Amino acid sequence: MAESQSYKKKLIEVAIPLEAINKESAREKSIRHGHPSTLHLWWARRPLAACRAVLFASLVDDPSSHPEQFPNEAAQEMERRRLFKIIEDLVKWENSNNEEVLAKARAEIMRSTDNNPPAVLDPFCGGGSIPLEAQRLGLEAHGSDLNPVAVLITKALIEIPPKFTGKAPVNHNFQKSKKKQTAFKGAEGLAADVAYYGEWMRDEAYKKIGKLYPKVRLPKEQGGDEANVIAWIWARTVKCPNPVCGCEMPLVRSFALSTKKGKEVWIEPIIKKGKPPKIEFVVKSGKAEARDGVVNRRGAHCISCESPTSFEYIRAEAKADRMGQKLMAIVAEGSKGRAYLSPDQNNESIAFKAKPIWKPETELPEKALGFRVQAYGMTKHSDLFTNRQLVALTTFSDLIGEVREKIIKDAIAAGIKDNGKGLEDGGLGATAYSDAVSLYLALSIGKLSDVASTICSWNIKRDGLRNTFARQAIPMTWDFAEVNVFSDSTGNFLSGIDWIKRSLERLPACGTAVAMQANASQLKLKRKFLISTDPPYYDNIGYADLSDYFYIWIRKSLGPKFSGILSTLLVPKADELIASPFRFDNSKEKAKEFFENGFTKTFRNFADIQSEEYPLIVYYAFKQVDEESSHENDHDNDAIGYASAGWETILNALIKAGYEVRSTWPLRTERASRTVARETNALASSIAIICRPRTHSAPSITLLEFKKRLRKELIPSIIELQKANLAPVDLPQSAIGPGISVFSKNKSVIDSNGEIVSVRQALIEINKVLSEFLDGSHTTFDNESLWAIEWFKIHQFEQGSYGDADNLARAKNTAVESMVSGGIAIARAGKVKLLARTELPSDWDPQQDHRISIWEKTQHLAKTLEEQGEAATAKLIIKIGSSADDAKSLAYRLFSIAESNGWIEDARTYNALIMSWSEINKLTA
Repeated sequence: MAESQSYKKKLIEVAIPLEAINKESAREKSIRHGHPSTLHLWWARRPLAACRAVLFASLVDDPSSHPEQFPNEAAQEMERRRLFKIIEDLVKWENSNNEEVLAKARAEIMRSTDNNPPAVLDPFCGGGSIPLEAQRLGLEAHGSDLNPVAVLITKALIEIPPKFTGKAPVNHNFQKSKKKQTAFKGAEGLAADVAYYGEWMRDEAYKKIGKLYPKVRLPKEQGGDEANVIAWIWARTVKCPNPVCGCEMPLVRSFALSTKKGKEVWIEPIIKKGKPPKIEFVVKSGKAEARDGVVNRRGAHCISCESPTSFEYIRAEAKADRMGQKLMAIVAEGSKGRAYLSPDQNNESIAFKAKPIWKPETELPEKALGFRVQAYGMTKHSDLFTNRQLVALTTFSDLIGEVREKIIKDAIAAGIKDNGKGLEDGGLGATAYSDAVSLYLALSIGKLSDVASTICSWNIKRDGLRNTFARQAIPMTWDFAEVNVFSDSTGNFLSGIDWIKRSLERLPACGTAVAMQANASQLKLKRKFLISTDPPYYDNIGYADLSDYFYIWIRKSLGPKFSGILSTLLVPKADELIASPFRFDNSKEKAKEFFENGFTKTFRNFADIQSEEYPLIVYYAFKQVDEESSHENDHDNDAIGYASAGWETILNALIKAGYEVRSTWPLRTERASRTVARETNALASSIAIICRPRTHSAPSITLLEFKKRLRKELIPSIIELQKANLAPVDLPQSAIGPGISVFSKNKSVIDSNGEIVSVRQALIEINKVLSEFLDGSHTTFDNESLWAIEWFKIHQFEQGSYGDADNLARAKNTAVESMVSGGIAIARAGKVKLLARTELPSDWDPQQDHRISIWEKTQHLAKTLEEQGEAATAKLIIKIGSSADDAKSLAYRLFSIAESNGWIEDARTYNALIMSWSEINKLTA
């Protein structure tokens, strides 16, 4: 490690335009057409905007590094604002291929690096966002990953397009065209060939298996024509355990098909008497509501006899191979939109006639993060698909071999020479080009598998398909949707080809780029890099187990042509750096130890290949959980707090490897409306941890000194985070950074017993300071609000005794009558309760209210945002005046209370208020 600072401080270590980056990062998640993420699914990708901004700020000098040019703070701030403007333009999606904007950014990078910028390396490249944005900034880009699916995605993004940049398509139609396009930018020609040969595959597949996808006749009121099926809606079934009944009992989560206003459609089950009874289904529409489903969290019940059925029974039937499926409805392409039809025997029998000649017999993990289906007898990957889905996926996979030969012939006919060398052999001729196009076509089959499994379900709110990986898991589904891969609607094969084509057309396709399969802890490279990486998050996502799902189809499609990357039967798992207890006999401690030791080795390895001129950037997004703990070596009776194993292990690894944290930035990486966030207050931000090697001269300090410095440095940082309108759900994670920075810059922290303070204990101290801050010890709340906060902690918006309320009011130097007259509580019949937001008057005017507490402001702002939106809330803030900011501080506190008590609706409300604060303030102007 370096003895003293010999490098120039980079902008990322001092300041970045966080709000602009976060705004564009969150916005980017709603952009689909042409976005590189649509090339193929990968879990937890970092937004391109955030990656681009962080890379730029990691390379560009902070003005304080040039005192001869910027001698004082005012001059430095002016220069930072100029650099911020470049970043603000750079992060916009519309500017991702704007050469004028990119040229400015590249020029700044060249200026700060003496025209010799480093190559960028991401050793956990995953979906390829970081190396792709390095390439866009004109840098040499390298990505590596142990996971072959990640490597192939990254190759497809950064390595292959530059090999064929500016080339014209080779397909027969283009070559025979009399009005041929003469100039192609980037990978446009490659994209055109992917589209052409994808369509050829689709047509060939239809010739082979089209009979398995029959059309349906629409009813007279919908035209009476033949129509393509979009999807078949199936229910899984088991035999009713009631011996008097014994029907094939459908297991249905919801009988609704569409809940769109004015277009409500549902499935009506019809019970046909007999021994056993038979269940049939009729599709109906109108204003009536669908009946409730028969499966909930506690189990199921028979729709015929109402007998309750346990999950234990259902699992036993499934494991005995006695779980069936029955067609409930058909969705077709009507002339006026979706047409929902009752099932018919012909469609059901054709589906059952499908007989796959091959299927993936690879084993699902016995237990794994995010997997639930094994409990229902699904032990092999083939069990996740219907026979018709297996036939379709196998047919498309086998066609890759045929299309490869066709591409080679067409490429030679188009004038491309060939020496027989493929892409893996370093070739650039016809065979290599065929390998390239084949890779994108294989990725399209991976995309198809995501919408063609029995895990897919029908989205009743959007009248569309919910894909297999709507979450980072393979959950059990009861009623599932089987799409028609040959339709012109949701889930068809050609739509996946089109997504890939559009993505290819927007790629940089320039410069030197390499994607390789490698273990990050064992990378041995002869040169130095700027390392920026997004490693696995403890036990959040089991990448290897999940990506087996795609690997089986990509491997079948590409076979020996990428034998180096696709050499194993399934994705390698033994060295994957995640803390999965399932791999260690359910031992959390062994999993934690494996994770920490692996990352310590990895970060030490990084120290050998990381350029000393640039910081190490590590993205991390593991949510802290309340693991209560007490200090082992601290005799302070109040020393109780919590620490997160996920954060503890990654920070331990960094510090053990000799790094100190210089700065951290909470980067918004998710939409608040995504599937997980809609149900919980899930993390929306990841933390960019900026590290430098710790010097040998770093001092050792006492625990008491650490606590003093922590309060001195952490509290201003928390205030700044709140000013930036950081989501409350992300505050505990974001506070770790500035807190651990105080800790990690020291050689060690020593407690009163002479023992070294652990990272875990440091995290507890950090969280204690955060909790004290949120408790209001650093904010001046009025007495009525202080009473309301404490009452809310205990009672939420429920009643409590007047005596308890009065005692608490006296302790806060106020009276219950003050809360009642202040419009925040009611008292009657010996009971007191806080007014819920729905009970507050809708016509409240703060300019006519002469006794306003911070609590009252906060509740009215939250109510207005919920009921009327941001514009109305902005008008209310104007009336409240400058003191409205106090409400934001209270909202942080109330979120913390609500989340810790599991009050999800309240937590979501206060989180939303803060998340909207910036936009509301703009509207006030």
